[in-house]
Amino acid sequence: MGRKNRRNRQRNQRSAVERTPAEEEARRKAREQAAWEGGYPEIIKENKLFEHYYQELKIVPDGEWEQFMSALREPLPSTIRITGYKSHATEILHCLKNKYFKELQDIEVDGQKIEAPQPLSWYPDDLAWHTNMSRKIIRKSPELEKFHQFLVSETESGNISRQEAVSMIPPVLLNVEPHHKILDMCAAPGSKTAQLIEMLHADMNIPFPEGFVIANDVDNKRCYLLVHQAKRLNSPCIMVVNHDASSIPRLLVENNGAKEVLYYDRILCDVPCSGDGTLRKNIDVWKKWTTLNSLQLHGLQIRIATRGVEQLAEGGRMVYSTCSLNPVEDEAVIASLLEKSEGSLELADVSAELPGLKWMPGITQWKIMTKDGQWFEKWEDVPQSRHTQIRPTMFPPKDEEKLKAMNLNRCLRILPHHQNTGGFFVAVLIKRAPMPWNKRLPKLQRRAPAAVSDVSVTAEVTEAVEAASETAGAPIVETKNGDSKPCTNTEPDSNKKESVCGPPPAKKMKLFGFKEDPFVFLSEDDPIFPPIQKFYALDESFPKRNLLTRTQEGKKRQLYMVSKELRNVLLHNSEKMKVINTGIKVLCRNNDGEQYGCAYRLAQEGIYSLYPFIRSRIVSVSVDDIKILLTQENPFLSKFSKETQKQAEDLVMGSIVLKYEPDPLKLDTLQCSIVLCGWRGKTSIRSFVPKNERLHYLRMMGVEVFKEKKEVPETSSAETGQHREEDAHIKEDDEDPQGNQDSDAVNIGDDTDDLGQVEPLSEDEKCAVDSNLDITKASGDEDEKLTE
Repeated sequence: MGRKNRRNRQRNQRSAVERTPAEEEARRKAREQAAWEGGYPEIIKENKLFEHYYQELKIVPDGEWEQFMSALREPLPSTIRITGYKSHATEILHCLKNKYFKELQDIEVDGQKIEAPQPLSWYPDDLAWHTNMSRKIIRKSPELEKFHQFLVSETESGNISRQEAVSMIPPVLLNVEPHHKILDMCAAPGSKTAQLIEMLHADMNIPFPEGFVIANDVDNKRCYLLVHQAKRLNSPCIMVVNHDASSIPRLLVENNGAKEVLYYDRILCDVPCSGDGTLRKNIDVWKKWTTLNSLQLHGLQIRIATRGVEQLAEGGRMVYSTCSLNPVEDEAVIASLLEKSEGSLELADVSAELPGLKWMPGITQWKIMTKDGQWFEKWEDVPQSRHTQIRPTMFPPKDEEKLKAMNLNRCLRILPHHQNTGGFFVAVLIKRAPMPWNKRLPKLQRRAPAAVSDVSVTAEVTEAVEAASETAGAPIVETKNGDSKPCTNTEPDSNKKESVCGPPPAKKMKLFGFKEDPFVFLSEDDPIFPPIQKFYALDESFPKRNLLTRTQEGKKRQLYMVSKELRNVLLHNSEKMKVINTGIKVLCRNNDGEQYGCAYRLAQEGIYSLYPFIRSRIVSVSVDDIKILLTQENPFLSKFSKETQKQAEDLVMGSIVLKYEPDPLKLDTLQCSIVLCGWRGKTSIRSFVPKNERLHYLRMMGVEVFKEKKEVPETSSAETGQHREEDAHIKEDDEDPQGNQDSDAVNIGDDTDDLGQVEPLSEDEKCAVDSNLDITKASGDEDEKLTE
């Protein structure tokens, strides 16, 4: 009886729910208002212990305390950054300035006048902008819907990153060059990693820079969020790994036939912190803040930073940063590093590297306060009962001469009220010589030496022994018949069918999270490559040894590509490294493609890396042709220009490259190159481009792509059947074996809102969506560091 009543109630509810979109929106707003009024009291932005602590430390200049606290209680302004390595960054900037920013002038939202966005004075080339609009206002205001859609679409395409202003500082201070080997030790959610990738690709004429970025995070789930961020930039020079940063393994690479330890030219050490600099966006910190957070994190921060400088090359640069204002997490960590380095490290003076940025110099004297308000000025005053909580490294050095030589005033502390930002701390370290415990390596042996007093020194010596031991070994590669054997020659896969960098064995390290597929490099004589090379007339210089798949058996459905340097890292460190993701997809298997001469079609994700090597099947198109390709599903050849038709007639069916080159004499047209993947059908040409990339290119060409949400009229079953027949007919005529997989066409005249549609997720991104919804919500679209 109860089951029957439930069914009746559900039936009645379904009939009652048939409301108009306007009614649904009104009901949603009413529910939100009731929730705020009834169950969610507003967090009071006060913490007496916080105020007492920082007033006593005097990190804020005299007379500015009220401004400092007032700024902390205000919402954080929104900041966006244009990716600087793509050739069309200038076009995006032009579009923003002359279209969207102008439309924001003289707009009022909830009685607040919207100020026009302004460039960050200290960020290079006007590629970062901030506005007084909060994220909530941008998302919820109908007046800003067009601007919001632009931000969402361009962010998904990787052309814009929504990132807090102060979090942009560390990558800029690293001074990255395209040949640098970079380690990002605590990388998730990935905004700073994206900046590093952009800097590697500063010269778009070089498809494979010599440098690379290894992005690490200890949280397996957040690694997949990191993958999603990095994959927007379509770089073959990024590898995401999952390790504890304080014990991240030392890697080996092959150089002229011999193995050597990999030292990084640049290291970003953005450590986990208490996060009291993020009070403006993480308001929970107001009620949770206590000095105990900093005391508990201090040891971890020192271990991570120590591990970083151990792996830094001589002359290299490491940036240490936190989103905390507490000297226990800031100057105390830097002073500890400098003291134990015995002159091997130097604190760099970067005061002139960011003109326009307002900052306060690091302090040289501070005290320690417990969570119950008890103060200690020096280590000797700490009672024995608190020695596990308070450590000697938390205090300033006692030797005045040594303290002066450290130049702690070269550290940068950014205060929120100076430029309407969050709070932040940055220090730049340069390695002048090997660390003292690493100057004389122990003899080659299998067992680590006896323990010494300093934990970090013990870890370093142990790692040095392991690295020396592994130098005598050889990487494990798997042959086609399944036998595993050591590789002894300088060409690791010269006589092997497949080179496998599989998941590390369980006995070597504990694995958490998802089990990753292996990385299998194509061998020199792999039979799938010659048809690809012939069909696309790939240049002889094409690095085919850098192609890899994620399967050891069966058909290779997708081919990825990495840079030569990352291939070297993968092949020689498979047993000590847990790789989450690397490589860029360049080719996808087409089940019916063999009849056209090639079983693989081009992938838009990797076309900018692959295009420089393609010598055939390239069709030059005009701006009008690009508009047709991006707004119509299967345009017939007759719709294109005569020049395009003539080029297409000479090509057999199959995957093609569509290339647009700007005319420098026509300044009113699009002034950046465009390379698209397409398909030559019997009577038509279509493009295989993800939805948001289509919208991006159309915006750059001045096509209006904004569409207001409207109620979709009901369609009769007869009309639906007719549309299905027409769709089937189009697919038959074109004989496109891939269907609609990558070609979400933008029908400008359509009434439905299709801005939410994006390219289908990869397997890694599906994992992130399925298991990390809570992480995505917590991190949002800005760079937020873990708080403990």
